[in-house]
Amino acid sequence: MSAHKPLVWLPACHRHLDLSDPGGYTVLADRYAAAVCELGMQPVLFPMAGVPQVPELIEFVDGVLLTGSPSNVDASRFGASALETDLLDPRRDALTMALVPEAIRTGTPMLGVCRGLQEMNVALGGSLYQRVHTEQGLMDHREPESDDLELQFAERHDVLLAPGSAFAQWAGGTRAHVNSLHGQGIRKLGQGLIAEAHAPDGLIEGVRVAHAPSFAFGVQWHPEWRHAQHPFYARTLEAFAQACREHMRRRLS
Repeated sequence: MSAHKPLVWLPACHRHLDLSDPGGYTVLADRYAAAVCELGMQPVLFPMAGVPQVPELIEFVDGVLLTGSPSNVDASRFGASALETDLLDPRRDALTMALVPEAIRTGTPMLGVCRGLQEMNVALGGSLYQRVHTEQGLMDHREPESDDLELQFAERHDVLLAPGSAFAQWAGGTRAHVNSLHGQGIRKLGQGLIAEAHAPDGLIEGVRVAHAPSFAFGVQWHPEWRHAQHPFYARTLEAFAQACREHMRRRLS
């Protein structure tokens, strides 16, 4: 058995956590890296990677996990204006807008989670609702205002899964119960994306990339949270991990 573990690229966020340090900080929520480790893989970060480095760096990894984040994709990326309340991360936007199509082109397995789903959609020419809760007919998909993470990440609503889809296979049926912690959501679907999971209000919550040479899915919920206790989440992440292992075997052969 190979001693190598699949390497999974987690694009980091950038914050000004210390006002006396104008250089900022590279940050990543531990739960994403922990989930990657629990799946037998190794999370990697390239903190100063920019768009020119994407084609060379992707050759060293076996998967891409586009994580969630408190920040929003800048609305200027889809022809709108950012809201005054938006927390923006232009460095991450620039990186992921290049990383998404490169992962698809190279057949590198990719999973987008929450903001990561939205990044996939915008990178492929789609657009977003900036405040889902203000749109007529759509629910409030934001998490409760609480410091209790168990409450924030509690399952909130069903998702309806396309019959015969990978999502339905992972869920063991065409309906699953998921958490919900987002203010933005998909409005216009990006080119080449197939919507295969919807919230009860019709909002797109799960997609796959049509004709992708490898695993390429995005979800609006957070499967990394307590995934060992949730069979649907666990099967989703294990399918991603299996695709990463297969990619590693090809890369190292």
